[in-house]
Formats: sequence, structure tokens, C-alpha cells
Amino acid sequence: MNSAAKDAAKWFAKAALQGHANAQLFLGEMHANGNGVPKNEKVAVAMYRQAAEQNIVQAQFNLGVMYYEGRGVAKDDKEAAVWFRNAAEQGLGEAQFNLGTMYLQGHGVPKDDKEAMTWFRKAADQGYAIAQFNLGRMYANGNGVPKDDNEAVAWYRKAAEQGNAIGQLKLGSMYSEGRGVPKDENAAIEWYRKAADQGVAAAQFNLGLMYSVGNAVPKDEKEALKWFRKAAEQGVANAQFLLGMEYAIGNVVTKDNVLAYMWINLAAGDGNENAQSLRDKLEKVMTRSEIEKAQEMCREWVAKHAK
Repeated sequence: MNSAAKDAAKWFAKAALQGHANAQLFLGEMHANGNGVPKNEKVAVAMYRQAAEQNIVQAQFNLGVMYYEGRGVAKDDKEAAVWFRNAAEQGLGEAQFNLGTMYLQGHGVPKDDKEAMTWFRKAADQGYAIAQFNLGRMYANGNGVPKDDNEAVAWYRKAAEQGNAIGQLKLGSMYSEGRGVPKDENAAIEWYRKAADQGVAAAQFNLGLMYSVGNAVPKDEKEALKWFRKAAEQGVANAQFLLGMEYAIGNVVTKDNVLAYMWINLAAGDGNENAQSLRDKLEKVMTRSEIEKAQEMCREWVAKHAK
């Protein structure tokens, strides 16, 4: 254990006993993380509470998190909402976002889309990217506000420009569909690529589709397959089906019925009817041992990717 951290914890403990609120906050964080002291979430909660009751905004937020996650205290969404509200009313963006999320989901407070919008907007106005994304989504869907694609695009863009990956995906979709902006496939692919590079499966699949047909980019089946594979590995059924199709046909990769069956069977398991039909056709040209091998590969993939 770091000696400097141990010394800091000792002095924070002395100050905390004298009622110093920031020392109580810092000591709580050290107990929550096991930094300089043995990890003890119950002590962390006690320290956060003492600081929170002295109106320390970060302690109020931290205490809300502990109640929301059930760490060091019984999980209690209502109590979490109380402390998030205290911190949110002091202007903490994270707390405003969390309180908005609780109103959106009806956790600890009555479900109320308008109230969720209020708190998301407060956080978004402070530059909190995920709140900006949520505002965009609510305008796009008409939740808590009249549906407004122009507003949706504006908020998606704010989130996307801060690197929010789902905001980038949604902004790409708005350009692709011409919603709230003129239809622009070049802009769509730019934003899809940004999101895909951050690992967003839907963006990876969309990029694959655009390369497969030459939409806003030169047609490139190898590049399409690269993005379909990335999306397939994340469980996108349509990508799994198209990857399986490629192994069944063998245009870009070496034809391989076992790999084709594996990917198509995974897609079929998610209800893709085309995959179910193609799987049945593959079975007619495969040996029993090939089918069994493919099925075992499916089971291994599912076990590896189980959440």
C-alpha cells in the first residue's frame, strides 16, 4: 500500500473527526477505492454522508451512486434520487444527468419524460456529452417534447463533436435518412466511420453496407467484409448472416461451409429467417461431422461472448 496514501488517509481521518467536510469526502473516496486504507464501502458511505450533510456536492453525488449501486448500503433508488437531486440542484452535471436518467426510466421517482428533459438539458448546457445525446434522442423520438429532427441533429452533433460514439452513429443516420439535415451520404459515412472506429457495432454494420454497394465510397467487398466481421463479432445478426453468406459463396474469402454454417446459425438463433433457410440448405451439402463441428464452434462463440 502506498506510504504517501497511508499518511494522507491518517491526516484526513484526523480532520474528518473534527468535522472538516472535504476531509470526510476525501477519506470516503479512499475507503471506497482502497487507497491508503483497506477498502471498506460501509465506511465510505458513512464519510460521504457526513460530507453530504454539510452540502459538499461531490459527496452528495457519491452517496447517490452508492445507494444506486448498492455499495456499502442496501440498494435504494429513492434515496439515490434524493442525493442526486441535492447535487444536481447545486449544478453538478453528472448528477443532473443521473437524475434525468432516473426520471426517464422511472427509477426512484415517477417516470416523467418532461422532467427528464429538464435535467438532461441542464447537464447538456454544461457540455455533458451523454446528456446532449439523450436530448437529441428525445427530440428525434418526441419523448417529453414535440418531435423535432432539427433539434435532434443539433444535439447529436454537439455530442458527436465531443467524441460520443452513439451520437456519431445517430448523426450519421440522420444524414443518411435526410432527417433534420439534407440527405448526405458522404457526411453519413464520415460519422459512421468515427463511431465504428470506437467499436459501435451498428456503425460497423452500416459501413459494411455502404462499401458493399459503393454508396458514397468506391465499392469494395473486402472492406465491406472487414466491417461486417467486426459487427458480427459483436453479435449483430444481419452482419453474421452476411459474413456466413460470404463463406458459403467464397467471393472474397475461401469458401468454407463450416464457418458459413457457424455464422449463419448464430444469425438464425437471433431470429433471422433468411439465415434459417440458408442453414437448412447448407445442411444438405455438409457431412454430419462438419455440421457437428460448426455447431460446437457456435457454442464456443456464444460462451465466449456471453454477457
